[in-house]
Amino acid sequence: MSLESATTVPLLAGFPFEWNYIRSIIVVSLYVSVAAVALSTLVSLPIALAVGFSDFRGKGLLTSIINTGMGFPSVVVGLAVLFTVSNEGPLGSLELVFTREAMIMSQFVLAAPVITGVSLAAVSSVEQNVRDAAYAMGGTRLDVALVTIKEARYGIATAVLAGFGRAISEVGSVLIVGGNIASADGTSKTRTLTTAIQLEAQRGRFETAMILGAVLLAIVLVVNGIVVRLGSDEGGYR
Repeated sequence: MSLESATTVPLLAGFPFEWNYIRSIIVVSLYVSVAAVALSTLVSLPIALAVGFSDFRGKGLLTSIINTGMGFPSVVVGLAVLFTVSNEGPLGSLELVFTREAMIMSQFVLAAPVITGVSLAAVSSVEQNVRDAAYAMGGTRLDVALVTIKEARYGIATAVLAGFGRAISEVGSVLIVGGNIASADGTSKTRTLTTAIQLEAQRGRFETAMILGAVLLAIVLVVNGIVVRLGSDEGGYR
């Protein structure tokens, strides 16, 4: 056996479940975070548009509550979701404890205020004369909303990025509601990149933790590149 082979075999032998382990963690992380952010966007964007287009008593208070939600402690959110899906909770009959669905719920609660708050700021920054021009051309409320979204697209894309970053980098709440579970064959059930990094670092498997950290960083960089592209006009910055 060559020297290279002699050094490679122990490394692979010590690598937990080899690439199936890494692959399954990536799949679970993306599934949970993308689902949570997609649901959060579907809920948050209409709220941001409704609040941004309206003038009503208590608008400032509602905006403050939304902004306060951006700083929700993740462990508190995890405990709240765990109580909701536990046997004694209102959703106990669905048996969602330590499942991906419960993790999606916790990340939804964390990402929604971020997406709503940043989207609201982007929508509110669109000048009123843009909306007035859309109305003057015979546009409906839907048409005006679409024009506003187009003008605020970079801010909205940034909001989604911020929500995705909050979701995929989350540790506390997903650890509480998901349990950081891997099956006997080494595939992840509820283990995400962040919880796996924490676990592998505690076990002293720093090479594995660094690989997982590099994957997490790469995902964030790719998403950031997509957002920059979305925020550009004909390939250039606004």
